[in-house]
Amino acid sequence: MAGPPLPPHPAHDDLRARWHTALIAARGGAAGPDPAPYAERLLACWAEPQRRYHTTDHLAAVLDRIDELEQYADDPAVVRLAAWFHDAVYRPDRSENEERSAALAERALPEAGLAPDATAEVARLVRLTVTHDPRPGDTDGAVLCDADLAVLAGRPRAYAAYVAAVRAEYGFVPDDAFRTGRAGVLRELLALPALFRTPHGARHWETPARHNLTAELASLESPEV
Repeated sequence: MAGPPLPPHPAHDDLRARWHTALIAARGGAAGPDPAPYAERLLACWAEPQRRYHTTDHLAAVLDRIDELEQYADDPAVVRLAAWFHDAVYRPDRSENEERSAALAERALPEAGLAPDATAEVARLVRLTVTHDPRPGDTDGAVLCDADLAVLAGRPRAYAAYVAAVRAEYGFVPDDAFRTGRAGVLRELLALPALFRTPHGARHWETPARHNLTAELASLESPEV
């Protein structure tokens, strides 16, 4: 899974260190291949030019939220690995990104020295981000999904920047088609019984996220002329 290294960047150095820590922890400290080449390949994936929202900034933000929610996870290291892979394959014109990302994890993680059960759990968590609807008692799924959706609870300026980045990723889609598709996504999210399943997410993120989603949906359904 080795790939060419990215140009020096302080944020990427931090991500490399976080990958190394997560992989070693998920391996239980057991000896294995050098984590560094796998970090380079994943960082290259996350830095692909078609991305505007699903970038290394998003990866870092999800990892930050997992740090915030760590107390609720059964296996935080595995959840962190799932964050690394959850959008590792991302093409805005395709619908199978999560499945392809999970398949990448299933190929790469055994090579990186991860046990089969941990690899399967990472892949399961990645696939869960299709719906962001973990079953009751799925604490690791709740942590990953809450971390991924935490952007929805941003303050107005941050949420507007998120919406603009998503629109930029779909710049090839005409406005009418984008409004229809985006509105469908928002309705699906609002139809969930709860957007956030961890106690922290439910307490701090549920209300502002629903406010943001509802306001965006209203703007899409009544576009300015």
